[in-house]
Parts: sequence; C-alpha cells; structure tokens
Amino acid sequence: MKTLTKKIEFKEIIKGSTFLSELIPCESQAEAREILRQQKAKYADATHVVHAFITGKGAEVMGMSDDGEPSGTAGRPVLDVLKGSGATNLILTVTRWFGGTLLGTGGLVKAYGNGAKGVIQNALEQNAFEELIEKTDFSFHTDYSLLKPIKNHFSEFHLYDLQEDFGTDITISGKIRSDETDSFIHLLTELSNGRISAILK
Repeated sequence: MKTLTKKIEFKEIIKGSTFLSELIPCESQAEAREILRQQKAKYADATHVVHAFITGKGAEVMGMSDDGEPSGTAGRPVLDVLKGSGATNLILTVTRWFGGTLLGTGGLVKAYGNGAKGVIQNALEQNAFEELIEKTDFSFHTDYSLLKPIKNHFSEFHLYDLQEDFGTDITISGKIRSDETDSFIHLLTELSNGRISAILK
C-alpha cells in the first residue's frame, strides 16, 4: 500500500471547460471533509468541485461526490482511478469551470476519469508516492544533560515530525515507525537509568 507525500496537480481544457485535478495527502474522513471545504471556498467561482477519497491502513474508508454533475459521471470515475492506484490516505478533487459546451454523460465520465489519471501519472513521475509505514506518536521529557546523548542515537531510528520544547526540562515529541518503538523505549530507559518514560499514542 502506498501513500502520497505532497500535493500534485494536473490541468486540462476540454471543449472550453477547464478541469483542475488536485491530489492531496489526507489521513481521515474528517480531514477529507475539511480539505473539500477549503477547496470549495478557494474555487468559489467554479461550477463543480468533484471529489473522491480513500483513507485507512487497508484503504477501507472511501467516499465520493458528483457535486451536481449527473449521477455516476464524476465522483465514481475519479474514485475508480484512485482505487486502481494502490494508494491510501489521499483525496482527489477535480474542479470544473464550465465553458459553455455540454459534454454529455459519456464525455463527463471520460473527462473526470482522465483528470484523475493525469494527476496520478504526474504523482508517479514526481516520485510522490512512498510505501505506507505505520507510525506511532511519542513524547518524553528529559533534562538538558541527556539531550545530546539521546540525539546522538536518533539516526538509528526512523523518526518524523520531531519537535523540541525547551522549558525547565525539554519535551521531545514526534512520530516513530511502530516496529521500532520497543527499541526506542529501551534506549531511553538505559540512557536515563530509568528516569525517562516515553508516552506513546
């Protein structure tokens, strides 16, 4: 299973109508709703903002909308392309500005499907997919004397979104590959003689 690392775009003009396809990382149904809300606000002058999304470790959560296009002509072909990509945790919006010429149901299915295929192809060409890695959130407190010894070992792990908050002590938080959590906790316990206890979420 793959996941998306950055936003990708693809634009096409068909019989005067502009179709802007955007592929955006997205980790939940709630986030998909929020991204869609932002897209509709951003493109308030557009005729339609069609979307489809897939989330979950096994791509088990999905949804779509035709956003006013004839039923089955927009959201369904976009979702079908997304399902065929083998990716999860992403939303694909296709924004249409009507150009005055009706495309017909077959033309709409082709236009939205091609828009989805085009943005997926762009993502592949830009190496924007990576293997989905299960990550666990962590945080721990340490005193200043242990900061350098701990950070010297960070390169041994796959850590993401690291943050350090400096106060009377230091709070370090981020994400770690889930299969490395036991080794990470063991290291922190050893370096601190048991004084550090990491919180995992």
